[in-house]
Amino acid sequence: MLRIARLVAAKDLRVELRSKVLLNQVLPFAGLVLVMFAFALDNGGVVEQGSTREAITTFVAPGLLWLAVMFSLLLLVQRAFAVESADGALDALRVAGVEPAGIFLGKAAALLVELLVLEAGLTLGIVVFYNTHVRLAGAVLLVTVLITATAGLAFVGTLYGGLTAGAKGRETLLPLLVFPVVAPVLLGAARATEAAFGTGGAAVTEGWPWAGLLAVFAAAFGAAGTVAFGPLLEE
Repeated sequence: MLRIARLVAAKDLRVELRSKVLLNQVLPFAGLVLVMFAFALDNGGVVEQGSTREAITTFVAPGLLWLAVMFSLLLLVQRAFAVESADGALDALRVAGVEPAGIFLGKAAALLVELLVLEAGLTLGIVVFYNTHVRLAGAVLLVTVLITATAGLAFVGTLYGGLTAGAKGRETLLPLLVFPVVAPVLLGAARATEAAFGTGGAAVTEGWPWAGLLAVFAAAFGAAGTVAFGPLLEE
């Protein structure tokens, strides 16, 4: 299973390196989302929380970071399964008797790598456009949150991407299925990122329980996807 996962992940990453969809399309799209929100919110407003006063853009930056990631996730998932569906690759893998769990883990791993590259660029954009900074004490928390939250998103995106791969109207069906499920990730990741950035005077220690929740979410959907991906492909 792990060998199959490694081969599938390597194949997906090679496809991405050759097409450069992530760098040429998805990353600019996510960057535009951040820029548009920056212009929309830059009205000179200030949020006061206790003794802390921050600009609105700085205050909402963690949440907007993860909103941009959510929108980009849909593009990456649809792209990954469109490539598989176009030439019947998934059907060929099933006929060949390839273990579905390996396919699921491999595609999720490739999606995880792509999302982490995207998030590195978006974090830089947040620092530039939203006047935020990562405290040294929050750097470890931020890296932990990026990995655990992104793993959960990758598992959910791969699971529902496989479910909707052959469905009519999958472009609109996928967000309807994914967004309600990943709402806990959006909440937990935004709160933990606030703690890493120190938004509203939040302490770094406040973010670790949210990071733990994200890890549990990722583990749960990783296990569920490994078991359920095969039956979903058969349907």
